[in-house]
Amino acid sequence: MKIPTTLKHKPVIVVENYDRIDGHNAFESEAKGLSLGLAQWNDRGKVDISGKVWRYTGEKWSRQSEEMPLTRILDMAILVARTNLYFQEAYRYEKFYDPENPVIDILGLQGNRMTVEVDTDNPKIDEDILMFHDALQKDGELLGERFRTLKRLLEEAGY
Repeated sequence: MKIPTTLKHKPVIVVENYDRIDGHNAFESEAKGLSLGLAQWNDRGKVDISGKVWRYTGEKWSRQSEEMPLTRILDMAILVARTNLYFQEAYRYEKFYDPENPVIDILGLQGNRMTVEVDTDNPKIDEDILMFHDALQKDGELLGERFRTLKRLLEEAGY
């Protein structure tokens, strides 16, 4: 499906027909495309690049389509990678978290830090963390393929 170019987000690089490869939603996804382009929040003289997930309801482009700055997209990728590593380690040691120390990692970014931790304020954390782990295990092949592709591209770019 063609991504619209007449809306506020101006696509430059696109992945059309994303619904065909959208994980477990493949071939049934409302997410019809991904794009990198000029952000809708751009002000005069300031241009940001953003990524966008384009959702289509079958009749119109959905308001649930979301545009995110590139740094936020990469921060989410970092969070997914670190979370996956955490659960691999936790499974190995058969302990999913320590309620006294829920911090998983502290990652330095922009001269500050991104603290990744288990949400111990969640009243059902014991149940939810096991379901989360099971879902990660089920998605292992889908995630692994994407991690390997990302790793290859980062290595090719010299990172």
